[in-house]
Amino acid sequence: MSKVIPIHPAEDFKERSRNVLNDPGQRKNFRGAMDFLQAKRRNQFPDEEELEGLRDLGSAIRKYSLANLPRLLVQLEANLKSNGVQVHWAQNADEANAIALGIARRVKATRIIKGKSMVSEEIEFNHAMEAAGIEAFESDMGEYIVQLAGETPSHIIMPAIHKTKQEIAALFAKEIPGVAYTEDVDALIRIGRKVLRRKFADADIGLSGVNFAVAETGTLCLVENEGNGRMCTTVPRVHIAITGIEKIVEKLEHLPPLLSLLTRSATGQSVTTYVNMISSPRKPGEKDGPEEVHLILLDNGRTQAFADEELRATLQCIRCGACMNHCPVYARIGGHAYGTTYPGPIGAIISPHMLGLESTYPLAFASTLCGACVEVCPVKIPITDILVRLRNEAQARPGSADATLRGSGAARTTLISLIWKGWSLVYSRLGFYKLTSWFMSRGRALSPTEQGAWTRSRTPLIPAPKRLRDLLKDRKS
Repeated sequence: MSKVIPIHPAEDFKERSRNVLNDPGQRKNFRGAMDFLQAKRRNQFPDEEELEGLRDLGSAIRKYSLANLPRLLVQLEANLKSNGVQVHWAQNADEANAIALGIARRVKATRIIKGKSMVSEEIEFNHAMEAAGIEAFESDMGEYIVQLAGETPSHIIMPAIHKTKQEIAALFAKEIPGVAYTEDVDALIRIGRKVLRRKFADADIGLSGVNFAVAETGTLCLVENEGNGRMCTTVPRVHIAITGIEKIVEKLEHLPPLLSLLTRSATGQSVTTYVNMISSPRKPGEKDGPEEVHLILLDNGRTQAFADEELRATLQCIRCGACMNHCPVYARIGGHAYGTTYPGPIGAIISPHMLGLESTYPLAFASTLCGACVEVCPVKIPITDILVRLRNEAQARPGSADATLRGSGAARTTLISLIWKGWSLVYSRLGFYKLTSWFMSRGRALSPTEQGAWTRSRTPLIPAPKRLRDLLKDRKS
């Protein structure tokens, strides 16, 4: 089973980050993977005008859906029920797991086969089922690899992106009986498929995520490449789908633009391999499909973001992972350093609502605010603006008008408060500003002439100042 990476304030985040930064192999792997994904995305959007038009449309659809979220959720529930789908509401992770466990016990299930679902990772579904004596088995190849390794996903689209083929080969040889070590990627895929194929037939329940839920028809849309999602939702006699309350659109016609943005932004594909549309359980006379379909709609902090007009944009996310692929911080420290289900820029702005700002405020500061994530977000989430807002919330005075979130003020210290008060005083009084500038200019003599210590802490890709001066001197001579 995958392990739980504990969430702690700055000390643990910094330690996890240092561990990755001190691992040249892992940094090289991530850099290569990010470069590859960036290039694939660029190739899918050769026409800048077409891209911007599609982004505008996607953003408008998501904003409209969120503006009408309460009405659409009621409509979705009514239409799903009329289609024969059972709808459940969960306020937090414990409630969601309790609902799934109740269904499993009622049908006397002992095995659950899972398609890819980040929401199930969010609620630590596997651990909850394991504690109840029920096997929850991952069928997505990336998820299967990290589960076999006892890890958690490091990317929301490619869970095992942090692993090399050598590491996967060694893992399969060690954990799967009768498997010999091989670095042939096709052979490794065949090994995984052979193990998983039997699991589909033996499972009592199939669990999946939901990419989009369509309110007007009561339809669950599931996007995938491997076919395991379709197997999970059709072979077992019971299908449980779980999703956040924000993953909703009003009409079927809203899906094509979002699907085009999702696949091209996520994996650089013009179209995904499978688009599953699920509207009901098996009907009389049909030869396949589950006897029961359940949908669990999860809040888990999403209503906190929804209630704030600025932070509501966080919920526009369609989980493509493009912000991670283009983030200079994520490329260097990877997903596990964040210690949260959703890493990278999107994780930094959504995790505080799920886990509290007191546990996640360091993530808001783990950004250069370069804006790369904003430029590539297919639905135009203003991520950098939200990060600045969260930084202010983290340092807000408890009880003040600026402290509106759970955990606000967690990063506030007496020293930081005094520094900012002093800064405000200096910049609000001309006399203080002139006096401070005079004193600071007198300190120029204290500046080191040799910046060796500074350059040693930088990446070797940046030449040291002394070397740069030598190069310039050579050119002049």
